[in-house]
Amino acid sequence: MKKGLLILVLLITSINCNNRGPQNLVNSEFTNIENWIGIANDSTQLSINERQEFLARALQDILVLSNDSISLKYLSSASLTYKKLKDSSGFRSVNQKAMKMALNQNNNKILGESHWDMASFMLSYNVMDSAYFHYQKAYKSFNKLPVDSTSLSLNGRMLYSMGRIQEYFKDYLGAEKNIAEALRIFDDLDDNRRIYNCTNMLGIIAGGMNNSEKSLEYYKKAGDYIKKFKSSDKLEYSRQNRNNIANEFLRSEEYIKAENAYSELFTDNDLRLEKPSLYSKALASHGYAIFKGRKNISEASDLLSKAIRLNDSIEFSLDQARAKKYYAELLAVEGDTLKSKKYAQEALALAKETSNNDQHLKVLRLLTNMDSQNAVAYSNEFYELSERIKDEERAIRDKFARIRLETDEVIERNEILYRQKQVWTGVAIGLLLLGASIFVIVYQRISNNKLKFQQKQQENNQEIYNLMLSQQGKFEEGKQLEQKRISEELHDGILGEMLGIRLILSGLNDKEDEASVNQRAALIEKLRDLEEEIRTISHELNDAAYQKIYNFIVSLEDLINTIGKSSGISCSFVYTENVQWDNLDGDIKINVYRIIQESLQNCVKHAQCKMVNVSFVLENEQLELTIEDDGIGFDTTKGKRGIGLRNVTARVKKIKGTYTIISKKGRGTTIIVSLPANYTQLKDPKVFLERRQTVNV
Repeated sequence: MKKGLLILVLLITSINCNNRGPQNLVNSEFTNIENWIGIANDSTQLSINERQEFLARALQDILVLSNDSISLKYLSSASLTYKKLKDSSGFRSVNQKAMKMALNQNNNKILGESHWDMASFMLSYNVMDSAYFHYQKAYKSFNKLPVDSTSLSLNGRMLYSMGRIQEYFKDYLGAEKNIAEALRIFDDLDDNRRIYNCTNMLGIIAGGMNNSEKSLEYYKKAGDYIKKFKSSDKLEYSRQNRNNIANEFLRSEEYIKAENAYSELFTDNDLRLEKPSLYSKALASHGYAIFKGRKNISEASDLLSKAIRLNDSIEFSLDQARAKKYYAELLAVEGDTLKSKKYAQEALALAKETSNNDQHLKVLRLLTNMDSQNAVAYSNEFYELSERIKDEERAIRDKFARIRLETDEVIERNEILYRQKQVWTGVAIGLLLLGASIFVIVYQRISNNKLKFQQKQQENNQEIYNLMLSQQGKFEEGKQLEQKRISEELHDGILGEMLGIRLILSGLNDKEDEASVNQRAALIEKLRDLEEEIRTISHELNDAAYQKIYNFIVSLEDLINTIGKSSGISCSFVYTENVQWDNLDGDIKINVYRIIQESLQNCVKHAQCKMVNVSFVLENEQLELTIEDDGIGFDTTKGKRGIGLRNVTARVKKIKGTYTIISKKGRGTTIIVSLPANYTQLKDPKVFLERRQTVNV
């Protein structure tokens, strides 16, 4: 029957496609995709495998569409269908494709929905921290949408979902902040159902923080919103609300009030048939409230026994540990020690089986007081479990804090960039106005002089015009040279050092030992040096920048060792020791430093090498720099050279040197640079000594 239906659907689709003309070819493709996804999504009469086949066919057509926006729309729909079919591998794969495409297209709505789908998927597998991460990502994406009722509602739902996860891990302050913000949004939108959900969750959070009065206040507010619901929804939410109020009375040990609240809940005659699990939980709680409040052991025993039997009949193991723990406590008061221990041990086993840590701790505390022979073992287990739970909850809360901090840092960086952009825009406008003002002033003077000396001024005007053209040409030439120099400094110097620092910091990110802290402090100091170098470049202090390297060999060793440590490449450095390296011309020192830096960066980024040898020697009054790696090499006769090699060429030419690149695929690369050994002497030897000491501090 199913196969016949499958064949019929395919036949109808094929006929429809053949009847379409060329002008409707694109619409035909879209219709096919919609049909495949619709069949996979809605045809419950087909098997899961058959529905997956239709979805795979739709995905095949989606990936070859030329319209990226339409492709992204269908990809998002296919991802959700894979999730509905519980095809985890298919969902993950298509979801990642949708995320990547949405990010490339800057489609924040679908990007947010993709993260939302992934968060729901992680939540279904109880991977709470990953679910929180994707809810946070979805919130950031939805927050970039134009502000309207839809985007506000999406933001509120993400905040509510994050708050629920935080409450699960007892991050009550973070949960309260997110739920309160969601409540503000839904209150503005008059979304009564979600206002109820947020108010109810605030009641749960207040209970978790042992603020019973505040918890009951929130529950009563939530109950008021139920009155605004449609009649079909009121009953379910009313049951939940009354049970929450009764639970709070029980948790705060107001047993008489708890008994009355549960009795009111049982006036609902349909509760047992329609919500057996809720009925069973309320039944056990009602029995315990009677046991602890009115001390009526007989009535409480009947209710607890009934709850235990009902749990067994509906296979509701999640609450069975609590019911048996209550019953064990009652039996202990009756004096039936053996039976009490039996139920307590069964409750302990169920708590472990269902990973119910709260009940696990409560049963261990009960057994510690009940079983004197094994009290020490139970006490030790209680302590170890309690500490482990605290550590896990603390780790999760720290993770939530890091995720929030990273988000705040991104927002702060964007704000800084925006302010910088405004500053530079203001500077540019100011310079433009200044230039316009100068032009107007000059023009007015020329005009006035032209009126006074018309004949003579005509010749002067021509001379001035030629001079302006010449000056403009020199200005543009100087501007281009300066731009090129700054580009080389930024690319070869600052970017290289920042790459090394980033790689080291990535490795130190999760380390908290003293050595790591000291190393991070040293790297922060290097970042300050980079800040100083950027400031130097921006103020065009050319001579100071070029004379910055005083202890030349130490600087080279530090550069090579830093890049080696950060990249994992084995780097060696040899040099001629009897050369006065610090007396080399400033141009030679800074350009050699940058050539080595750029070459090592190329080794890290492209060469895939394990070892780099650097040598810098003096032979026949010529300096020879050799950089050799054992990487994959490249064909020097093919392809264009990147900006790095062009910068190396420009620097070698600037210091009147020559260089050769020797490389073959699979045989590594060798760069040989020959330079004239030009030296300079400081006028005052004390200045040299002071600079050398400054470098070695």
